[in-house]
Amino acid sequence: MRVLDYTLFLALCFSSAQAADSKPLRPCTITSKSGLTFDLNTIAVQPLHDGKKAHKTDREESWHASGYDYGSNFTLNFCAPVIEELEKVVGVDEHLWRNVSAFYTKGGKTYSTGQSSTSPVLRGRKLVLNYTGGSPCESSTTKRSVDLLTPAKNRDDDDEEDSPRPPKSGAKPVRRKSTIISLLCDREITVKATVAFIGASEDECTYFFESRSAAACGGVSEEQQAVGPAGVFGIIALIAAAVYLVGGVAYQRTVMHQRGWKQLPNYSMWASMAGFVKDMLIILTSSCTRLLPSRKGYNQLPTHAAPRGRGGGGNPARGAEDENRLIDQLDEEWDD
Repeated sequence: MRVLDYTLFLALCFSSAQAADSKPLRPCTITSKSGLTFDLNTIAVQPLHDGKKAHKTDREESWHASGYDYGSNFTLNFCAPVIEELEKVVGVDEHLWRNVSAFYTKGGKTYSTGQSSTSPVLRGRKLVLNYTGGSPCESSTTKRSVDLLTPAKNRDDDDEEDSPRPPKSGAKPVRRKSTIISLLCDREITVKATVAFIGASEDECTYFFESRSAAACGGVSEEQQAVGPAGVFGIIALIAAAVYLVGGVAYQRTVMHQRGWKQLPNYSMWASMAGFVKDMLIILTSSCTRLLPSRKGYNQLPTHAAPRGRGGGGNPARGAEDENRLIDQLDEEWDD
């Protein structure tokens, strides 16, 4: 038992050292204090490259969330820009349009609610993804408050209110729209993820969403898993074999006073196994050689007894002819 415990201890120490030297995590992943790794790359929608066929599980559009009484629906992606092509995004430079990760359309205009971010954060047990740098927020002095309990048809959707006012000289920096996505663990979900709109701040500058996915449950990443189950089993087997060999040799040498090959533990058993393997190899090789085509030798030559004369003696001339015929036959075989 002590040997087994020592072996397991060495294996765990080795695997821990390998995990400590593991590579850094890739983008859109985060590790909790308990060691769980959350990887959101599995639910990020990526555009298909030219000539690449889509798999059954690949999405051809970004994730959508209904705004219900807000009056607009939302489109967003996880840790990546939306794959839809956007044009004339309000208050966002043209070179940043392709980096928008969340947006909505209202009154024929497209509003960004945040630029792409690949850095999720953990706030307690909550996994959160935050997008910032969207379209400018409207001034609190001119923008009405949002009441989520008020139906959208009762709201005043005047275009003048939806359009951001240019900042005056010497004014404070422009506040921009942002998005906060709270990701919840759901292992029983039948799709990769679901997204639901929760609400917006009073000045419609921050938008809150809730997403359910198995990707938010956490696990062990490939980078952290430096030694897999097979590797751990192999390490334990090697350490156990080393302990068996060293301990057995020490016992046979010091206690049994054995020398040479007999110092090995269970020498008679291993010797009998080696003999068995040797015999099997001989049987197999001999069986294979019988199947190979063989050339004719002396044993296949015609051996007719020379007729004896009346006196019981053989015919010398006939014996010489047979001998010459044998030599000629051998020469022909060697020439072939």
